[in-house]
Amino acid sequence: MQFKVSELEREPVEFEMGLAPGTMDFGSAAEQRGDLAVSGRAEVIHEHRGPKEIVADIRLKGRFLGRFEVSCARCVEAVEIPLAAEFDLIYRPLGADAGVPERSITAPETEIGYYQEDSLLLEDVLREQVLLSLPVRTLCKPGCKGLCPRCGANRNSQPCTCDVTGNGSRWDALAGLRSRLKS
Repeated sequence: MQFKVSELEREPVEFEMGLAPGTMDFGSAAEQRGDLAVSGRAEVIHEHRGPKEIVADIRLKGRFLGRFEVSCARCVEAVEIPLAAEFDLIYRPLGADAGVPERSITAPETEIGYYQEDSLLLEDVLREQVLLSLPVRTLCKPGCKGLCPRCGANRNSQPCTCDVTGNGSRWDALAGLRSRLKS
């Protein structure tokens, strides 16, 4: 769905829709499972910067709800995660802040994004919001044993007889470093 400033100038747009899996690409970070429900409102906010300079910002306020699948950080098995979040975002025309002298910005100003060519795509905003809502590290279960570093077997589902207690050859060059540094 595309929001055009010229259309939002006439009246705000209320939206409610379900996006099917595959509509948006979340890269390798997540895979959508089921519809992504999204609803909200888009409107234009006029920012007065002087007597003759008015900037048309797009305010996008809404919420989304959906299920996603990510990989376990230890064993790489699929883990389903329900996500639900609200957002209230401001988008300014690209280049509107160009030429402004350097200054420190306030915390709310860090939340400002930019749109190009008089329009903003809802799908771009949702992709960003979903990716920001995903947990940084996901485990399939708290006691996940992960993969064997030698043979790659998933230690949650099959026993592994590899010896992983030794330091390994990658540390051999450092074995006597401590005693050499003391002398």
